[in-house]
Amino acid sequence: MLSERQQRVLEIAVDAYLKTGTPVGSKAIAEKAGFEWGPSTVRAELAELERAGYLVQPHTSAGRVPTDAGYRRYADGLIEAAPHAPRSAGIAAGGLAEARRGVEEALRETTAALAQANDLLALATAPPVSSASIHRVEVLLLQARVVAVVAIADNGDVAKRVFTFAEPVDPGLVEWASSFLNERLAGLAIGSSMVASRLLDPELGDREREFLGEIGTAIAELAEASPQQLYIDGAGRLLSESHAGDLPHPDGVVSALEGRVSVLSVLRSALRERSVFLCIGEENPEPALRTVSVVGAGYGLGYRNLGAVGVVGPLRMDYAKAIDSVRDAAGELSRLFATVYEG
Repeated sequence: MLSERQQRVLEIAVDAYLKTGTPVGSKAIAEKAGFEWGPSTVRAELAELERAGYLVQPHTSAGRVPTDAGYRRYADGLIEAAPHAPRSAGIAAGGLAEARRGVEEALRETTAALAQANDLLALATAPPVSSASIHRVEVLLLQARVVAVVAIADNGDVAKRVFTFAEPVDPGLVEWASSFLNERLAGLAIGSSMVASRLLDPELGDREREFLGEIGTAIAELAEASPQQLYIDGAGRLLSESHAGDLPHPDGVVSALEGRVSVLSVLRSALRERSVFLCIGEENPEPALRTVSVVGAGYGLGYRNLGAVGVVGPLRMDYAKAIDSVRDAAGELSRLFATVYEG
């Protein structure tokens, strides 16, 4: 647990290093406007922060630079703070306004705006089935106690689940379920909040209601039937000379991005978070990405996450700008998809 003074020293040290790229000494921190402690006090706190693993001293008599843990502590503080007003990122106000003509264009506009705003690589994942609708649902009795449910979207995606019941299933119940599901769900957007409500009917008997409760989960799986599309912009920005000194293994990063699977895995972590998600350095599950940081946020509807948007950059990046712009972009995409799925 850091003291208030240690937290302040760490914030100033990380912020100074992000701006200069050079180790930060106690004198520079003590001379910070509004900072009331002298160099000797600052030196003692820097030593404590180094022992705690938040800073490291490249060599004797040098200043300190942040470790992955130091970046994490600094960035967490930015996320916990009240959301800032949009900076000059061009995301919230007009970056998507002209892109509302289509989902794909919106995602391309988002990644382009994020890449330009941060001078980094930007990513966005599309919803698994975009704005597809339910075309047909088949409920099939395979064996006396085994029922298959096949959900088909109008874009050709198919989800299939097999359910095994403790007792034999009435064939008439299976036939009724097919008719009921098609009557209630055909033509409905897969991401619509109305899917669940359409399965509710106060006139249903207990047997029908229980059977629908068992097999209804197959409909939700249609949204996961196709792989997510990944939009990327700004690879040249990330690999430019301006970041060369902060990106020790660019070839490995490029290979990981080309593979896409590892990047998608990291971005999916953003779907489990309620706020901005960070994966800093060694925290990344993909070894090739352990020299970079990923800042991401999920977007979607109030009841379901649909995708994620984010930026990839060196450990020494402008986390404040990245967090603000990613948060703004996710909010804009959420508003856009609310019109697509429920408009």
